[in-house]
Amino acid sequence: MEQAFVDEARVQVRGGDGGNGCVSFAREAHKPKGRPDGGNGGGGGSIIFRVDPNVATLADLARNPHQRADKGRNGSGNNKHGAGAADRVVLVPDGTVVKDENGAVVADLVGAGSEMVAAAGGRGGRGNGALISARRRAPGFAERGDPGEEQTLLLELKVIADVGLVGFPNAGKSSLIAKLSAARPKVADYPFTTLTPNLGVAEAGDARFVVADVPGLIEGASEGRGLGLAFLRHLERCRVLCFVLDLASEVPPGEALTALRGELRAHLPSFDERPGVVAANKVDAALSEGAVRSAEVTAKEAGFDFVQTSALRGDGVEELSRILGDAVARAHAQSEHVSHRLIRIRPEETDVIVARDGDEWRVRSEKAERMLRRYDVSNPEALAFLQEKLIAEGIEDALARAGAREGDEVRIGDIVFEFTMSRYARWPDRSARCGARDCSAFSSVAAPSPPGLIRWR
Repeated sequence: MEQAFVDEARVQVRGGDGGNGCVSFAREAHKPKGRPDGGNGGGGGSIIFRVDPNVATLADLARNPHQRADKGRNGSGNNKHGAGAADRVVLVPDGTVVKDENGAVVADLVGAGSEMVAAAGGRGGRGNGALISARRRAPGFAERGDPGEEQTLLLELKVIADVGLVGFPNAGKSSLIAKLSAARPKVADYPFTTLTPNLGVAEAGDARFVVADVPGLIEGASEGRGLGLAFLRHLERCRVLCFVLDLASEVPPGEALTALRGELRAHLPSFDERPGVVAANKVDAALSEGAVRSAEVTAKEAGFDFVQTSALRGDGVEELSRILGDAVARAHAQSEHVSHRLIRIRPEETDVIVARDGDEWRVRSEKAERMLRRYDVSNPEALAFLQEKLIAEGIEDALARAGAREGDEVRIGDIVFEFTMSRYARWPDRSARCGARDCSAFSSVAAPSPPGLIRWR
């Protein structure tokens, strides 16, 4: 059964959570509590979009819009680290455009093997064996793994083709691509026979190029009429435009060409700069010689090559193929080489924001919230360690500058603390005092479990 052509998909991606670090102490003879030997958790898997030339549609993603990577394994005793989870690779067609929820383009995947990290896996938490320091010889806590990144993305497919056939409905584009290549699109004598883009590979001597038959346009397509914007975007990547005019239509071909170019220009002004070829089709059924001359004059005025064709009898098809092949070769020579690389999306971290919210202070800081998720604040050792990190991050200074006082409630994420000023606050410019060679002034007041900043209630 032929797979349906789907060129849009809305997907929710989530990286795997990192594994938790382990709290463990070596078991040694005559030592009920030996050295810390808890291992680290493994990193979570990432969601990666990768271009596969054998994939032609976004149908699989439209049917399976929720993509989630596996979680990393937890660490264990004897310094055994948890295994990291494998990345989940999602194959997408060449020419896939990735947008965020606001419609901003975050990645344009062109070329086989191009890939992007759509949702990074979470970092594995450190075990207590990795948290040993000169001041903390036997930590009785470990870190939880970070959650994986999660976001909703909009995927759009813009077909990759060298030549795009442009024309009004029933102009004979599908018949023409069938003559130019081995493509076998649906052909019938009524408008809108083609509802999805058809691709075919044409040959002209030693040259090979890809031709796209795009569904017929109508006036107002750039404003969404007919099949509208859904298919105009498939022409955006075409290096050469081939305007197929119907000589058997009652619409004068010169007017038809002007209208088609106007719709393309309204959608994307740079279409006017693309090289073009005019194929005056159905010459065997032309209403008059004047129609043929009108089409040729309009094409020459636009600077386009002009060919008379009959897709039914094959007249002019070989000449059209040669002209298109030459135009594609020139376009390739002028285009810049695009190198494909791994693209990684990471939400921008905001600065520390402190604001009064009713009876409490609310701290907005992605980094601070991430720290809170890593540690068990009901564990006194973990809380003291967290306090040090939050103070170093500038949370205390930000609260003090905002006007927080001893005993005020402070909310960071979903957790509420009681604010107390630490001893570190005696030196507001402590970075200047301790940034060079001597930190004795700072370290002399530092206690293993410093009071201040926050007190877990």
